[in-house]
Amino acid sequence: MAAESNRHPAHEELTKRWADTVLAARDGDGAGPAPGPYAENLLDRWAEPQRRYHTTDHLLAVLGHIDVLEAHGERAGDPAAVRLAAWFHDAVYLPDRSENEERSARLAERALDELGVAPDRTAEVARLVRLTVSHDPADDDTDGAVLCDADLAILASPPAAYAAYTAAVREEYAFVPDDAFRAGRAAVLHQLLALPRLFRTTYGRHTWTAPAHRNMETELASLTGE
Repeated sequence: MAAESNRHPAHEELTKRWADTVLAARDGDGAGPAPGPYAENLLDRWAEPQRRYHTTDHLLAVLGHIDVLEAHGERAGDPAAVRLAAWFHDAVYLPDRSENEERSARLAERALDELGVAPDRTAEVARLVRLTVSHDPADDDTDGAVLCDADLAILASPPAAYAAYTAAVREEYAFVPDDAFRAGRAAVLHQLLALPRLFRTTYGRHTWTAPAHRNMETELASLTGE
């Protein structure tokens, strides 16, 4: 476990949020092992040294954006599953690997089964984690819409925060030569800009789409010189 001095300032808040979500996700009599050790394991993962953007701050931001969406009437079909998926969606993160989402989903399946979460809800959490590969939920997928919008909300940040985000992403891929990184990052931006709808919730479409497109188009121009 992380040393006390290295803990994130929101460690206790996150640990409580995790416990509350797990208890809400359990069916029946709510029996199962204590959630605390699982929170510690996940928070240790989110604090790994190779991370620069996909950190505990990102986890906090995604959970916060889920709260914002909920406050504006964007209710997921299974809010507990969506919040659990937020915890697991980057729980395994190695920048030089392509199977992070799949490994994160499998981690969720193992942990939630041990924690006494019902198989159907566990399967929904794993599905949502895998969905963050494409961020392209079906039109009737309210759980996927809330999670994907919360994960992509960083794209709509004010310009200075967006610049800090892109700098942190570049740091995570410091091992990639500049030319290769520019090409890969440009491909990601093209994929996101080509989505029929970047944000799937009503609030996300109305509030985040325009600033996100401005940020991505500005970044793309800086990468490609266009």
